[in-house]
Amino acid sequence: MPRTVPLPVGMVAVVGLLLCAGCTDDAAESSPEDLAPRLSAARGVLDAAESLQFRLATEALPDGTEGLIEADGVGNHAPAFDGTVTVVAAGLGQVDAELVSVRGEVVAKIGFVREFTPIDPADYGAPDPAAMVSADGGVSSWLTATTALQAGDESRDGELILTTVSGTLPGTVVQSLIPSADEAADFDARYRLTDDDVLRDAQITGPFYAGVDDVTYDLAVSASDDPVEISLP
Repeated sequence: MPRTVPLPVGMVAVVGLLLCAGCTDDAAESSPEDLAPRLSAARGVLDAAESLQFRLATEALPDGTEGLIEADGVGNHAPAFDGTVTVVAAGLGQVDAELVSVRGEVVAKIGFVREFTPIDPADYGAPDPAAMVSADGGVSSWLTATTALQAGDESRDGELILTTVSGTLPGTVVQSLIPSADEAADFDARYRLTDDDVLRDAQITGPFYAGVDDVTYDLAVSASDDPVEISLP
C-alpha cells in the first residue's frame, strides 16, 4: 500500500497560506470599526440630498393605542414635508389626512374637511414628519447614533446585493422625533445598505407607546438630487 510522507513544517505553513488566500475574514467584516463608517456614509448621502422620498409605517398599532400608522411623502431639509399621514386618534379611530409641514408649521386636510387647517401632530399622537427629514436630528441621525453594531446576512433586492447592519438605538434619540417613545429604553435597529453605502430601508422595533407591546416601524427614505419646493397652502 502507498506510504504517506509527512510534509515538512515549513511546507505545511505555505500550503495553509495558499489555501486561505481567498478566504474572507468574517470577524473583521463584522466589526463595528468597519460598519460605523458605512452607516456614517449612508447618513451623508441623505443629509446632502436636495430632496427625500420618505415613508415610515407600521402594519397596525396595539389595541387602544393612539399614534402614527403611516407617513408617506416628499421632504427637504428646510425642513419641510408634503404628503399623507394615517393616525389612530382618540374618539376618531383611524384618520387619513393630507399634510404639509414647513419649519414647524403644520396644516392638514383631515377626513371630509376640504380646507387645510393648522394642527399640532402631538394632538393625534403623531410626530411632525418634517422633523424626520431634517438633516439636523432627523431619521438620518439614527444611523450614526446606533451602537453595538453587527453585520447580518446579505440579501437581494432586484439586482442589488444588500448588507444588513443591526444594532441598538437609544430611546433618547427616538423620543426626540417620536414623543411617545420610551426615552429610557433601547430600540432594536436594522438597516440594509447597498455596496455603495446607500440606505435601502430600515426597521426600528421597541416601546414606541407606553403600556403595550413593542411596535415595529418600517422606514424607507431615498435621496434625490432634484430639489422640491414645499410651501404652506
